Amino acid sequence: MIPKNSNVTSNVTIEETRIQETAKHEPAILNKDVENGYCEVKVENLNFFYGSVQALFNVTVKVQGKGVAALIGPSGCGKSTFLRVLNRMNDLIPGTRLDGKVSIHGKNIYAPNTDVVNLRKKVGMVFQHPNPFPKSIFDNIAYGPRIDGLKNKAVLTEIVETSLKGAALWDEVKDRLNEPALALSGGQQQRLCIARALGVKPRILLMDEPTSAIDPIATQRIEDLIRNLCTEYTIIIVTHNMQQAARISDHTGFFLQGKMIEWGGTSNLFTNPQDKRTEDYITGRFG
Repeated sequence: MIPKNSNVTSNVTIEETRIQETAKHEPAILNKDVENGYCEVKVENLNFFYGSVQALFNVTVKVQGKGVAALIGPSGCGKSTFLRVLNRMNDLIPGTRLDGKVSIHGKNIYAPNTDVVNLRKKVGMVFQHPNPFPKSIFDNIAYGPRIDGLKNKAVLTEIVETSLKGAALWDEVKDRLNEPALALSGGQQQRLCIARALGVKPRILLMDEPTSAIDPIATQRIEDLIRNLCTEYTIIIVTHNMQQAARISDHTGFFLQGKMIEWGGTSNLFTNPQDKRTEDYITGRFG
């Protein structure tokens, strides 16, 4: 977290060159999607409730295909709740309900006939703390395809290798695939969880503070991995680290008290916020 009273604008300026370099694909991909009227995720007038307590208020946002979208804001502002709305993980909590519409790939994911299992394959999730299964490295990746009915060992082996390569972990574990996943380091476990999500061929990856529980070196590797993956996947990440959002994201949304206060290109949001509340947050006046 950026300390209070620091000048975050100058911090972001330091990152500006990297932001511009990593966002070079934006005009070719993201703006094309806008012109065609297509977006990967479209949320309209979303209100979400835990029982009688309202957690999200009239959230409307469009996330274009591919690239990285970051969600920032103080603790308890609704970021993680919003993220879990996108693959219906909140369905597992008794008493939750929502109003509004959430569409992914043009389909309302809260329509009565929605196959939630299939939705969660297409919209994978990586959590704050690494959570590998108490199985071998191989079986962690193969678990999803096997649940989906795949039994061919050669195909499973190919999926495991491809997924681990996608998560930049293959070279580190290729000679010990049958060893316990829990023997890996924290950073390796988190990359294994990313590989596990890739194993079922998602289109979207949701990441809820994926680097908050690992060391700085592992964090850098995860950030580099995210930038590599975003050329093939749409990634939506919740982070408390505003410098991280500035480094890796193309678009950023600022949440406060359950409302999305501002959404825009990351560089613009950090250097020229349009809402005073956004400016106050990123400059450390509260948070």
